[in-house]
Amino acid sequence: MTTETPPAAPAGTRRRVLRAGVSVLFYGAIALAAWFLWPTSLGGCTTMTVVSGHSMEPTFYTGDIVLARCGQPAVGDIVVYSPPGIGGDARIIHRIVDGTPDGWTLQGDNNDFIDAFTPTDADVVGIAKIRIPKLALLGSALTSPYVWCGMIALSLALLMWPRNDDEDAAPVSGGSAEAPEDEAPADPVEQPDSLALPSQKQDEPELGATDPDALQEAARS
Repeated sequence: MTTETPPAAPAGTRRRVLRAGVSVLFYGAIALAAWFLWPTSLGGCTTMTVVSGHSMEPTFYTGDIVLARCGQPAVGDIVVYSPPGIGGDARIIHRIVDGTPDGWTLQGDNNDFIDAFTPTDADVVGIAKIRIPKLALLGSALTSPYVWCGMIALSLALLMWPRNDDEDAAPVSGGSAEAPEDEAPADPVEQPDSLALPSQKQDEPELGATDPDALQEAARS
């Protein structure tokens, strides 16, 4: 009994399947990022807090960004909470050291005293999950007018800087070079006798030739 190998799928079909798989992964990653980063102000569960101060060192430093997620806090968690009785957008990020959901006791890792506020679960915005070090400092630098003025000044300096173009370089031409006018012409080359024209050879006597008649006339004389 022989088994036949099924024919391979065409190349166009494989490319379409590959593109579809890449698209599914891409949109899935976007959906996951949106779910994780959706802020609490829009009904999500993520809060982004910029650390300011030294109360949480060495855990967090000024300029760090902390992403906090909603959940049930417990003793030992670092949480972001809104101080009770204080309006506005004031928030504190400290560690829970004691208490219950009806009233938590918090303290900064670098503080030797506890917080004056006793927030409840309703006051806790989120539990710290991810720390992005010094990212806020980069954002502050990019929005600083001094940084932008320096970048503009540097760009203008690069545009106005003189270029080192070699203008004195002689152009290269494809033709033959002409001889200088003040150069003396070369002396003509003398041709040897063997290269003389036939007319010149006939006028010159041949050396070493003997004429019998001439010899007889010389003997009679």
